[in-house]
Amino acid sequence: MRVDGRKCNQIRPVKITRNYTKYAEGSVLMENGDTKVICTASIEDKVPPFLKGKGEGWITCEYNMIPRATQVRKARDINRGRIDGRTMEIQRIIGRALRSIVDLKAIGEKTIWVDCDVIQADGGTRTASISGAFVALVDAVNKLHKQNPFTIYPIRDFVSAVSVGIVNDTRMLDLCYLEDSRAKVDMNVVMTDSGEFVEIQGTGEQNPFTREDLKELLALAEKGIKSMISAQKDSLKMDSLWIGTGGE
Repeated sequence: MRVDGRKCNQIRPVKITRNYTKYAEGSVLMENGDTKVICTASIEDKVPPFLKGKGEGWITCEYNMIPRATQVRKARDINRGRIDGRTMEIQRIIGRALRSIVDLKAIGEKTIWVDCDVIQADGGTRTASISGAFVALVDAVNKLHKQNPFTIYPIRDFVSAVSVGIVNDTRMLDLCYLEDSRAKVDMNVVMTDSGEFVEIQGTGEQNPFTREDLKELLALAEKGIKSMISAQKDSLKMDSLWIGTGGE
């Protein structure tokens, strides 16, 4: 039995609250068990210099963990004078995940900033951030679409993420912190609704793992991501109908 009573192939309870803040074009409180992340999507009518004049947009991410999101206070990056390596890595994986399912040319010369702020951490903060950020992104893009319909609707598919690992020689889905801290193998998987992989991050924390382990962990991850995407669809309801259509 796992520490929270779940089965090994079961994700933690998911709750997605849309329109969580007042000003952002898209905002979500993403709750995955005891991990809670505020995800906001903001739109700017400009692009980074390397895209200027090319007629396409950009999606980028900033990730942050507030000081008491964890059991021990973590100093803010601004007070340390630098962004730590873990934060930078997570920002990049969230940005890549979102860009993978968006037609950036269809957006035009706009930048969508996605901010993921962890207010409570219990494992899986990067995967929860990706899953919540996608919903915030959809809300932001839909606001643009309703004001001035895109010729091609830019969001091509759903995307979500989940963690898997091997704890006490048992393959487990959606690790909480206690499980993650004891995992022999730790993996984060990002996938689309159509079953394509965006990213696989896998590490043998204590021992190497086998091809069979990898196969079983990916199968577990796919099951978890289907559940996560189902929660995204339930949250978005009719506002998800444009996704993958390419049109109005």
